[in-house]
Order: sequence, then C-alpha cells, then structure tokens
Amino acid sequence: MESRHQIPVTVLTGFLGSGKTTLLNHLLHRPEMAETAVIVNEFGDVGLDHQLVESAREDAILLNSGCLCCTVRGDLVKTLQQLSTRRIRGDVPDFKRLVVETTGLADPAPILHTLMHDEMVQRDYRLDGVVACVDAAAGSTTLDNQEESVKQAAVADRLVLTKTDLSDAASLATLERRLATLNPAAPRIRAAHGEVDPDRLFDAGLYDPETKSADVRRWLAAEAYAETDHGHEHGHGHDHGHDHGHDPNRHDDRIHAFTLTWDAPVDWERFANWMEMLVSTYGQHLLRIKGLLNVEGEQRPVVVHGVQHVFHPPAALPAWPDDGDRRTQLVFIVRDLERAVVAETMRAFLSDTSQATR
Repeated sequence: MESRHQIPVTVLTGFLGSGKTTLLNHLLHRPEMAETAVIVNEFGDVGLDHQLVESAREDAILLNSGCLCCTVRGDLVKTLQQLSTRRIRGDVPDFKRLVVETTGLADPAPILHTLMHDEMVQRDYRLDGVVACVDAAAGSTTLDNQEESVKQAAVADRLVLTKTDLSDAASLATLERRLATLNPAAPRIRAAHGEVDPDRLFDAGLYDPETKSADVRRWLAAEAYAETDHGHEHGHGHDHGHDHGHDPNRHDDRIHAFTLTWDAPVDWERFANWMEMLVSTYGQHLLRIKGLLNVEGEQRPVVVHGVQHVFHPPAALPAWPDDGDRRTQLVFIVRDLERAVVAETMRAFLSDTSQATR
C-alpha cells in the first residue's frame, strides 16, 4: 500500500442534475488544480466551459488552467493505462492527481473495484476518496425516488451540497440531518454557486499528503458512527452505530452505518474466513468496509478495505497510531443488513473456543 509513486484518484459522483458539471467547471478554473488530470465519460455530457479549452488532441484536451481532460473509451482500465503511458512518454503534461467523473446514473462501485483490485492500475494509481454531489433543492426528492442516489451518498467520503441558494433554510437543514444519518463520517460541504475550495474535497484517503504517512483515524472516522452511550457486548466484541425507524418508502432507511471492534488480537485465517462468508452470503448488501486489524503475530496494524464483494489486498502499515488504541476496528456501510447479524457472525468466527462469548 505504498503511496509514494501512486497518483491519488478522486471519484466524483452524484445523481443527474446534482451539479457535478458546474462543480467540475469551477474546479478546473482553480490554480490548485493545475497538475490534475480529469477523466470524464463524454466531453459533450460534461459540458466543459469552452473558455477552459486551450488545445484538443485525440481524446485528450489540455485546458488553459493546466489540467488535462480525457474520455473513457469503453474501458476505464485501458484509459488509465494509456494515460500513464502518455504521461511517462511526455505526450501529456505531468499530473499529480486524477479525478474520475461518473455518469449521474452510475453505481460508483465498479470504478472503485477497478482502482482497488486491478494490479496494473494499482501500480500507478491509488483510490483517495469518493466525492458525491447532492442537489440541495431537489436532494430529498431524489433520495426518495432514486435508490442509486442514496448509494452514491452512502459510500462517499465527502458530500457536496450544491444549489444551496435555491433551497430554503428549513429544507436544507432537513436534508443535512438526513445525510448525517445516512453517512455520519462524511463531511457535508456547501457549494456556493458551484464553488468549493478544492482542499476540502481531496486527500480524503488513508494517506496524509502532508506527512507522507497513513492517517488511519481520519480515514476510518470510526468515532462518527459511535452513539453517545456505547453498547457493550459480552466477550471481546463491541458494536456501535446508528439505527433509526424504518420507512419502507425511504431508500436510505435501508442503509445503516456502524462500527465493530474486537479487543483481542485476531487470527488472520479466522478473519479471512469471516470476510469470505460475509461476501458470499451478504455481498450485495455490503456497500463499503474499512478496517484496521490487530493480527496475531503481526506487530504492525493491517488495513483492509472493501466495496461490496471486492477487497483491496490487505497491507501492513509502518506503525500503529500513537493514541495507544490497538483494538481491531471495522466500519461497515450496509444495505438491508442488520448490524446485529454482522456482529454475531464476527463473534462466531473470531472467538477462540476457549474464550467463547458467555
């Protein structure tokens, strides 16, 4: 999981009409974006500001802000590989960051799978985070009617509320509360007429670009899922999270975010068997999993990261965070799956028979 030679990738998602185009155009005007490459599905769909365009060349457009834009030609892996090759050859300007913009109807999971699991892609790129745009004026209606928009918001690391000038204060506050329940750890950033400070959107991943090291606590943001009164389970496991009343007419009432912790060092084989069981049994319900593991016999913490049925290869970090907490911590975002079920399977798979839950 070495980040030194990998370019951080931000996935920009959001439902149709959520303001991605406006946000992207504003970002591309910013000097902080000068060493950024942007991959879009189609130039025509994105509607790039013509004032940005300096020169066109095959499927790549060099923008006068210094950014580079190119299209996905059917296969994201091929596009990423071609972009890397052209960068190395000097055919396109060097870039230090990549933004991948999805279509409004897209499930972001396949893009995340590519970034997390394809070995060729991982050689040059690493997933930094997911940014989801939510229309402040129509967001609640979209969340009610379009389940894909709920999923986009649920897996995001940053939520950008667009068109806030078109929403009244009460509606905006209601939407923010709804998003806070749906995705407690994601900062909610209000875009003023489509403008957002790029620094607030990027560097949401595991690695802190300032220190060039892993910032696990920020990445997990596990405390955001914990209730004021933490429930305590017998034995080694604990689970904290958000539950709320179910309304069959609201898609986001099907989604839950919670953390599970394990006090004792875990046996890697048992953990791997547990994950395999979860994926095979509940894979379609697992939207995202992030974790920091204390593995038996391993002095360093091990990081795991999964999106639905695909997991990033586990990696040992150089050292534990200096807060002294060495428990295994796992953050789950799930759909139609109760945390009690996941917690029970954790106890069943990780408990030593000599230290079984009482």
